[in-house]
Amino acid sequence: MTDPQLIPPHGGYADLQSYKMAEIVYDATVVFCDRFISTRSRTHDQMVQAARSGKQNIAEGSMASGTSKKTELKLIGVARASLEELLLDFKDFLRQRGLVLWEKDHQEAVAVRRLAYSNNRSYLTYKPYVEASPPEVAANTMVCLIHQANYLLDQQLRALEKAFLTKGGFTERLYQARSERRRKE
Repeated sequence: MTDPQLIPPHGGYADLQSYKMAEIVYDATVVFCDRFISTRSRTHDQMVQAARSGKQNIAEGSMASGTSKKTELKLIGVARASLEELLLDFKDFLRQRGLVLWEKDHQEAVAVRRLAYSNNRSYLTYKPYVEASPPEVAANTMVCLIHQANYLLDQQLRALEKAFLTKGGFTERLYQARSERRRKE
């Protein structure tokens, strides 16, 4: 019988739906901020960094997953928290300018959400909403995208938690493998 693989395959973040959506959120946030928020504003930098943190922490967590499920869970949680911070910034943008925050069933919100089912979805899928629309449409589009990314991250966190509870983590696998080796010797 072959020894179980101690460090399982890991990484592969570019194939995660949460990562793909977070990348779209990041790209769109950069464009949105460049269009509507002064580049000299601290808010501009914070929004771009929150979007970047969402994307980068998914990648980092995925790469760490082979040797630390705890780190993976923590970093996916950080990604989720960063995107929540960004969501609040977009809602603040709308509120502070007296613009309408779309309800979930708003016609345009539904249209933006439907784009998530597009084949080969990327920033280009949402580009007209972010680059060629007035601030209210662009900000609400971002709110929709962030809600979708957060939903995916919530699902991912639940799956990671379940897997950890049923399979354990790296330290447990190390102990089990070492115990099994000693038993055989």
